[in-house]
Amino acid sequence: MVFAKLLLLRYHFIMTKKSTIYIFGNPLLEYDNLPILFKPALEEKFPDIEFIIQDPNENLHPEDKALTIIDTVEGIEKIEIITKIEQIQTAQTCSVHDFDLGMNLKLLQKLGMLEKITIFGVPMDGDKNILLGELIEKIYSSDNSVGIK
Repeated sequence: MVFAKLLLLRYHFIMTKKSTIYIFGNPLLEYDNLPILFKPALEEKFPDIEFIIQDPNENLHPEDKALTIIDTVEGIEKIEIITKIEQIQTAQTCSVHDFDLGMNLKLLQKLGMLEKITIFGVPMDGDKNILLGELIEKIYSSDNSVGIK
């Protein structure tokens, strides 16, 4: 009987657990803060997704060996989806201070902790309302890979 209750609790936790999308950016830099500014609207539009603002150099915790991220990307003009770690350029590293998101993702992949990545790339500049609309559309159309119900 106790075992059955534990199984039901575990099933309930799994079925009600929100999907997670990590948001990266710097609130102090205008060219790097759009993803952070979009968080309230995204939370309203997608209540079944947990949006977490996080430093890209902190420990990332892939769920089921997958990560979904919203981040500013240099050199694009519209919202882009990146699904291959090889598409991410990494900075030259001379010390741990040069460790960036790309290097972090490649390390997680090499350790077998990350198999699937979805990055919603946000341009550094553009009309905020248009970009937010594009981002919402891309999340909706991301073939349920971010757990949209």
